[in-house]
Amino acid sequence: MIRKNILSISTALAILYLSLASSEALNRIPVLHFPGEDKIVHFIMYSFFTGVLLYENRKRIETWYRLIIIALIPFFFGALLELLQSWLTTSRTGSIFDLLFNLSGILFSVIIYLLAKNTSRE
Repeated sequence: MIRKNILSISTALAILYLSLASSEALNRIPVLHFPGEDKIVHFIMYSFFTGVLLYENRKRIETWYRLIIIALIPFFFGALLELLQSWLTTSRTGSIFDLLFNLSGILFSVIIYLLAKNTSRE
């Protein structure tokens, strides 16, 4: 099971690092800085994470139940990371708004998956 989800695990580890690394270390990375950029990053990270999970498990998604379970993995992972940011770091804080943008990225990927799946059947 781990070998079949190596990209998902790698993505989760990258998100874990980015979520718990000090904000000073991340601010040294040269990117465009504008208000709300972190929310866009949350959307992109969790959209990508969900997309990878869906891609790696596409042959096992036979019911709505399995699709929902797979979509809940990045949601609860993100919720845990928001809590860990508050508890374990001094330069980061957990935010309900970050969690909402994580959720929007997750839902975006699920919608894209469903559209692609329905299109490929025709």
